[in-house]
Amino acid sequence: MVILVVEDEDLHYELIERSVKSVEKGGARYELYRAADGAEALDFLFRRGKYADAPRPNLILLDLRLPKVSGMDVLKEIKEDERLRKIPVVVLTVSTNEEEMVRAYDSGAAGFLNKPATPEDFERLLTTVWEYWRIARLPE
Repeated sequence: MVILVVEDEDLHYELIERSVKSVEKGGARYELYRAADGAEALDFLFRRGKYADAPRPNLILLDLRLPKVSGMDVLKEIKEDERLRKIPVVVLTVSTNEEEMVRAYDSGAAGFLNKPATPEDFERLLTTVWEYWRIARLPE
């Protein structure tokens, strides 16, 4: 499974990366890619510039509060594009704003998860995410 993580916080990305490595010990295989801002995510997804040969992700973990282009704008562009719209996008954010959650779902998010405060809780949340998407059927 190819996963694009759109995350500007190094610590949060490191927790995600560590979680993937832990799950891979159980036999699952993931290719993890990172975009550190919204503009980089769009370049990756639309295969522009240095990302001309980027793989098409099977899953996108998307932070909402990003530099350059907001996560909500990234989500909107993904869901408006015929080639990308079927890719599940799971919003992973510190935001607890009800309006943002509703807007994300209205824009086509497959899920809206709040980042837990502790690394242990973050790890548990991510383990659940990996397990769910490992068994879910995804379009090619």
